[in-house]
Amino acid sequence: MVSRYRVQAAVDCAAWAVALTLCTVLRLGPAGFATWRLSAVIPVVIIVQLIAGTGLDLYRGRWVFGSAEEVAGVGRTVVLAGVAGLVCDAMWKERPIPISAMIAGSSMALLLMAAVRFGWRMERDRRVRRSIGERARVIVFGAGSGGQNAVRAMRSDPASGYVPVAFLDDNAALRGLTFRGVGVMGDRNDIASVAARYRARMMVIAVPSATGPVLRELSELATREGLDVRVLPSVSELLGGEVRVVDIREPTDRDLLGRHHVETDLDEVAAYVRGKRVAVTGAGGSIGSELCRQLAAFEPAELIMIDRDESALHSVELSMEGRALLQSPNLVLLDIRDRHGVRELFCERRPQVVFHAAALKHLPLLESHPVEALKTNVWGTLAVLDASAASGVERFINISTDKAANPCSVLGYSKRVAEGLTSGLNWSAPGRYLSVRFGNVLGSRGSVLTAFQRQLETGGPLTVTHPDVTRFFMTVEEAVQLVVQAAAIGEGGEVLVLDMGDPVRIAEVAEQLAQTHKPACAIEYVGLRRGEKIHEELFGDGEVAEPSGHPQIRSAAVPCVSGDSVRHLPTTIDGALVREVIEGLCAQMTAELVTESAPLGRDRVIDIRELDRSTWQSVAGD
Repeated sequence: MVSRYRVQAAVDCAAWAVALTLCTVLRLGPAGFATWRLSAVIPVVIIVQLIAGTGLDLYRGRWVFGSAEEVAGVGRTVVLAGVAGLVCDAMWKERPIPISAMIAGSSMALLLMAAVRFGWRMERDRRVRRSIGERARVIVFGAGSGGQNAVRAMRSDPASGYVPVAFLDDNAALRGLTFRGVGVMGDRNDIASVAARYRARMMVIAVPSATGPVLRELSELATREGLDVRVLPSVSELLGGEVRVVDIREPTDRDLLGRHHVETDLDEVAAYVRGKRVAVTGAGGSIGSELCRQLAAFEPAELIMIDRDESALHSVELSMEGRALLQSPNLVLLDIRDRHGVRELFCERRPQVVFHAAALKHLPLLESHPVEALKTNVWGTLAVLDASAASGVERFINISTDKAANPCSVLGYSKRVAEGLTSGLNWSAPGRYLSVRFGNVLGSRGSVLTAFQRQLETGGPLTVTHPDVTRFFMTVEEAVQLVVQAAAIGEGGEVLVLDMGDPVRIAEVAEQLAQTHKPACAIEYVGLRRGEKIHEELFGDGEVAEPSGHPQIRSAAVPCVSGDSVRHLPTTIDGALVREVIEGLCAQMTAELVTESAPLGRDRVIDIRELDRSTWQSVAGD
């Protein structure tokens, strides 16, 4: 079979011959025309056309056939060949072809080449349309570059399974625009009428930058009209920005909850990581493992990955190295509750940057086992802080949670105390010690979305605690990018709070997932559990959100908590007293923020032993 590109080359050569012959005859008239005139110039023009076309990849399939880029390539080759023809023409004493005929012939050749390509493309599109058959008739929401790329992909692939019939776009200025025979017929309010008019079965939301609320609303409107919903991936997921038919997919929980565009100053991050010894506690967890993957790209001198779960360490090494022999000295099997083991490791390996991500995080479970929260989230954090101070850590980043803002659960209390301990050490040890606070992470173990997916797989129902409950969400990749950025700009002694976007109503997400699942799932409301809020907060009472060096990160001062008083709590303390003590400590931290106007610092440290003498005596056994 003859290559299409060879046929194109032959057509281009023929276009030159026809154009120059016709323009020369028109210019000189039949009486003045002679064959020798053409034979003196046309071979040169054709040779240059072939050489230039090959050199510019015009005949190698570099551009999409019939695209604007290919036409531009044709134009460049025509200019080069035309200039070569003029030079050759000028070398003759009697010009074989008049200059005017040469210029007009070049223009005509370009028009012929473009016309052939356009006709060829129209015929191919006609054959594609003829083969529609049972392909789904699709409304494309978004007439911008994303929507146009989606239509182009559907039109050019006979096996796509989709045929676009109409655009919809909220931008009124695009009304009446037609692309590839598909017109903009309205906005989101016209979904029902357009779907009925064109007998559409599906709507593709082709807005890669769309936020979660927009996707949820459009998805709900389309589903209400009986349309299947598909989306284009976010911009970061589209490799090279090119849309393919296989990229069109069903909306995921991440699409429905929100897409955040995170700007990271890579130079700023690399400055404190590259060539440094970096340690990550909780390295096998959702946040810790992603931290390890992103930090490794900044070429630290050493990346020490610490976790008590050997299977988690196996998984993180496998994800980073492609194999998991578990022989690397960078993998450390250690529980942060082992304060002597942590101190020994830090004094031996001397990390310069520490990301403390190890924690117990399941709120209902910690309500039943508050002592475990004390041992890991408070004492474990203190063990890592003490080891960091003893080994001269330059930068310490404690990973916190939005449940530490106005806490009402054991998890929130323990993480708030950990923020206070971190702030306290900032004023008594060299280096910077700070906390980073954010909300729920999509796809993390135990998250609500993970539970929803498991429930969908078993046919439901989807369980939601309360119809009005809302939560902040961010993907783990985006959260970690902001964490490493926060570590670069943090001054120490504060909590840096990530911009999580607008809170998401969980029931709304459950409804979307239930409707898109075939068959639809029921939703069951089970009620709030102890310690759960209807609405989470990112800042607590008395905390003043201050701008930082990054538009998606804000900071707030954190009262200092005495490590000595926490360190000497007896190990025999029971759960009820644990809750009472750490709740009282958090109340004092809030009171410190609300009642004091002087800057927080080394001279104002909250000590458990000064809060309530009777409670402390019952706890400590004085």
